[in-house]
Amino acid sequence: MGRGVIFLPKFIVGVMGGGENVSAETVQTAYRLGKMIAQKGWVLLCGGRPAGVMEASARGAKDAGGLTVGILPDMDKGGASRYIDIAIATGMGDGRNYINALSSDIVVALPGRAGTVSEIALALKNGRKVILLAFDPGVVFDCYRDEGLLITADTPEEAIRLIEEFCPAR
Repeated sequence: MGRGVIFLPKFIVGVMGGGENVSAETVQTAYRLGKMIAQKGWVLLCGGRPAGVMEASARGAKDAGGLTVGILPDMDKGGASRYIDIAIATGMGDGRNYINALSSDIVVALPGRAGTVSEIALALKNGRKVILLAFDPGVVFDCYRDEGLLITADTPEEAIRLIEEFCPAR
């Protein structure tokens, strides 16, 4: 790089949520969120599989010309969604949730089950801000609300506004 050039890495938004038994409304919300993330020029990171929130958010980002990263639980990239640009095979199973949480600058969590809750917990435990989008995991994380790390959004538009508020320099 030339003298005086400052390199700023791409801003990564982790989108977490259910892979199986996801409602049509959640799929639509994930798609809209992915599209808006790409329109902002941010990178979308997800679990990378062709299922549920992962597939829908990545498809939304790709439809808007965005860059997508999928952190796969398997040892090969063959199970990645066709909407994933950069597939990272971890061979870690659910342990890949740590990579999802720590590689994201901010996490947006949509409805999911235990895997999604583990990603929320790992993100919060490591000081990452988390936006719950139409998802209520209960009171277990309330102390993080008090610390300002956890906030709730009802729509993708509100989530995007909160991301900008949390990370204004991006």
